[in-house]
Amino acid sequence: MKPLVIAIDGYSSCGKSTTAKAVAAALHYAYVDTGAMYRGVTLYLLEAGIAFDDMAAIEQALHDIHISFKRHRTTGRNELCLNGKIREDDIRQMRISNLVSEVSGIPMVRHAMVAQQQRMGRKRGVVMDGRDIGTTVFPDAEVKVFMTAEVEIRARRRQEELAAKGEHVELVDIIENLRKRDYLDSTRTESPLRRAADAVLLDTTHITISEQVDFVLDRASSALFATYGAWAGKTSA
Repeated sequence: MKPLVIAIDGYSSCGKSTTAKAVAAALHYAYVDTGAMYRGVTLYLLEAGIAFDDMAAIEQALHDIHISFKRHRTTGRNELCLNGKIREDDIRQMRISNLVSEVSGIPMVRHAMVAQQQRMGRKRGVVMDGRDIGTTVFPDAEVKVFMTAEVEIRARRRQEELAAKGEHVELVDIIENLRKRDYLDSTRTESPLRRAADAVLLDTTHITISEQVDFVLDRASSALFATYGAWAGKTSA
């Protein structure tokens, strides 16, 4: 049975990554957090002192940036490695959130990361979340979900995530950041954030993570049934 490609796109703090990780675990698929990859590039450019409008320096930097993921042996958390060093907590800081949409909108950055993402998913059996998975990275994915939620709910979720890491940010600042990122992601020229024509909409404002996971797994089961005539079954989170 040929494994699926599952594309989960949508806005920040809708539960994309949490849902995608749980779906991947339930199906024994690989999981790729593409947003983390752009955060990794942003962190590298900041630490290297490279201006975001210095295209020559960015082009050279992309040859020196090596991104991979490593599963934490105790927590099972998927952690981003930047040039061999785990930087998961660093890329989640608010300073990175404030700049990542600007960096991810740079065409050469986008092209480099999309190429790497397509290589990661070449063997299929992958759950990938981001902004342009169903439209650009894997337009032929069998399962496409586009997630959204009310901005204040998303902001509270992000605030809780940051607080758990010891970073305390005012809710109004997070809302401003989310709205700015929504605008930049949706209006950029290169692979803008948009719902693919064949993606199913999932509003997570008033549902639990378990319900989100079951929703995506139902779509995966339906895709497998449609293709192979064999029901894959639903696995609760």
